[in-house]
Amino acid sequence: MKSPIQRRFAIAALLLLAPALGACGFSAQTDQVYQAAAGVNDRGSQIDILNALIVSDTDGSGTLSTSLVDTSETKGDTLTGVTGTGITAVSAPIEIAPGGAADLSKPAVGGGPQIALTGAAIKPGDFVTLTFTFASGQSTTIKVQVFTSTGDSGNDYTDIPLPSASDSPAAG
Repeated sequence: MKSPIQRRFAIAALLLLAPALGACGFSAQTDQVYQAAAGVNDRGSQIDILNALIVSDTDGSGTLSTSLVDTSETKGDTLTGVTGTGITAVSAPIEIAPGGAADLSKPAVGGGPQIALTGAAIKPGDFVTLTFTFASGQSTTIKVQVFTSTGDSGNDYTDIPLPSASDSPAAG
């Protein structure tokens, strides 16, 4: 039979080791960034591109929906262009304040999309490679999926403005 001191020591050791023995360890799935959204993320530069996707109800045109987040607390940046093979984008420069964000899913002044895209590659269900260019010199290329405004995997993008004829490159 163990002495009371040995029993207390064993209980104390078990209590101290329980959290370590029950932990998931390093690189557990619960330690990983998880995005509960359909869009694509690109992190690691001054401007993070978050939940990037294209909303389109008509082949050949769509709206870029994404958030641009400035990770610098001291210097802002400006999105000067979005390009892709066979893709034309209509957009004014978009400024991002230091430590701030720009939500491109919101309507621009006047009610249209902030970035209207046209091109044969824009078809719901397909992927389009886009390059984001910033005034600072940052250039980020990502592959984004094209979704319809409703019905794709339960996503609902009906609040994102779609391009009209006045948003086309010929009109702008």
